[in-house]
Amino acid sequence: MTAIPLPRVVSQAEWQIAHGQLRAREKAATRARDALAAERRRLPMVKIDKDYLFEGEHGPARLIDLFDGRRQLIVYHVMFGPTWRQGCVGCSMSVDNIGHLSHLHARDVSLVLVSRAPQATLAAYKKRMGWTVPWFSSFGSDFNVDFGVTVGDDEKSAVSVFLRDGDGGGDSVYRSYVTSARGDEMLGTVWSYLDLVPFGRQENWEESPEGWPQTPPYGWWRHHDEYDDTSKGA
Repeated sequence: MTAIPLPRVVSQAEWQIAHGQLRAREKAATRARDALAAERRRLPMVKIDKDYLFEGEHGPARLIDLFDGRRQLIVYHVMFGPTWRQGCVGCSMSVDNIGHLSHLHARDVSLVLVSRAPQATLAAYKKRMGWTVPWFSSFGSDFNVDFGVTVGDDEKSAVSVFLRDGDGGGDSVYRSYVTSARGDEMLGTVWSYLDLVPFGRQENWEESPEGWPQTPPYGWWRHHDEYDDTSKGA
């Protein structure tokens, strides 16, 4: 077995200096990430005029239905073609990393999976994987093609973010953001997903447009079975 070279071994004092230098760069990267999230919250949006129809686990659903009554929606476009026997291994790893959805629900965010495979195929794979995230089939609609995740015979992964009108029960839906390739490899925690949506984490330390909903940090956190209402928008 070939020996693997190890990092240098130094004294505690030398390690402390090197670690401090790295920590300073890490903190700078965190501040830069926060600034990018603030820019993301100010992105213009595109209104979705087409009335897409999906097949959910409980029957047909429109795009507005995927919000499940909340204002914001994250769609993970999972690579799973109509004739495939199983989902993309990379997409499956990403879905494995998704945490308990109640924390997103508490911030008025729904998260769902969408793929082109028929619903029966998706349901069987979902059971095999032990997933609980809602999964909708876009088979028979233009959704995947229109959003650039089906190109000819090729399937691509991506994460799309949508916002809907909230006042008066409006049904208008807007696409606010999309990321793909390495852009989704760091997703999984509630914080990483909240940084993608228009209202962000909704904590008052964030730089957000005037009028955005915000509360003090930490105060809204709950054990996932103790939220007052995790089924509809807060």
